[in-house]
Amino acid sequence: MPSQIKDSYSELQELAQYLRGSEKKNTIIFAHNGVGKTTLSMVFKNVGKDLNSGAHDTLYYNAYTEDLFYWDNDLANDEERVLMFRRESRFFAGLDASEMESRIRTILSRYSDFDFSIMLDVPRTDENGDNLFINYITFKRMKYDDESQTMDWRRNIKISRGEETIFKWCFFLAVAQMVYDGADEYKWVKYVYIDDPISSLDDDNAILVANHLASLIKSEKNSRHTIISTHHGLFYNVIYNELKKADKFYLYNEELPQNDVTQQSKFLWKLKNLSDTPFFHHISVIKELNKAVSEQGHLYTYHFNMLRSVLEKTAAFHGYKTFGECIKKFENDPDEILYSRMINIFSHGNYSVFEPIEMNEENKKYFREIYKTFKEQFRFNENL
Repeated sequence: MPSQIKDSYSELQELAQYLRGSEKKNTIIFAHNGVGKTTLSMVFKNVGKDLNSGAHDTLYYNAYTEDLFYWDNDLANDEERVLMFRRESRFFAGLDASEMESRIRTILSRYSDFDFSIMLDVPRTDENGDNLFINYITFKRMKYDDESQTMDWRRNIKISRGEETIFKWCFFLAVAQMVYDGADEYKWVKYVYIDDPISSLDDDNAILVANHLASLIKSEKNSRHTIISTHHGLFYNVIYNELKKADKFYLYNEELPQNDVTQQSKFLWKLKNLSDTPFFHHISVIKELNKAVSEQGHLYTYHFNMLRSVLEKTAAFHGYKTFGECIKKFENDPDEILYSRMINIFSHGNYSVFEPIEMNEENKKYFREIYKTFKEQFRFNENL
């Protein structure tokens, strides 16, 4: 039986039970840092273990997932820096499946330019002389060699913190894809819980990550219930529009009076339904677009994603069927097809997270024309 939604919860366990009983296939939660998003994801997982006599039923991505990976920097020789991982976790159940590296590599290529190799059950002798088997990942990147004047692989590199986050995220996406495809290794997964997947990425790249995640979730093969929680407004905004049928909530908490002995927790968690409420992050998106179209700004292809997001919200507010109806007719585009198609194409491309692609001069001209006339036709309060 589906749990009944309430306005407030004195325990996260009760809230987790409600989320588990939701009739909706997907749930999106916006909450600021410090509210308890990560704690809720672990409570959600533990409720599942209690219901299944200790067996897991939740694949989750959160800070604990990232901690499954840790660096061995080879302090003795400073030569072989590798990313170790705790293979005993069920998260890595699919490593024995064929083409796991290829799955990850296909996703990673959309985000960065380094490559990797997964090394499984490598024999090693520890400092006590005992034999053991370790599992780790090595990284490499193609670099120009001054001596040979050719391109060659630079091996055993330590990737940056941002690249490490991207790699872990791509690893998770490869696993999630196996889950959504019904792979035997992940038949135990009934729920996928994703908490703040892009905490270290900037706003511009949140669009790419959100679109990619949404495309996986909307797969026809997917029958799992997915819960996504985030404090990132733009990421929430994109997911909000991509998963139109999902339950959408704003989670916050209130500290109870110290003399309230009737409550076991010092907080009361509040859940506000946002399914029929517009999310006003588009105001900050407009602020970023203003900066980008200024003489000092730089226009990149991902700005088409941001513009499309604002156009879609404006169209929804004014009751138009498509965002193209918010684009003014131009002499060179009397049927309003050219510019709508341009925004469509550029807002669905694969753009690098670390090397954003700057628009060519012609596209910059078109972008500025569309944005200028849009702002003139639909006036937003510039003081905001």
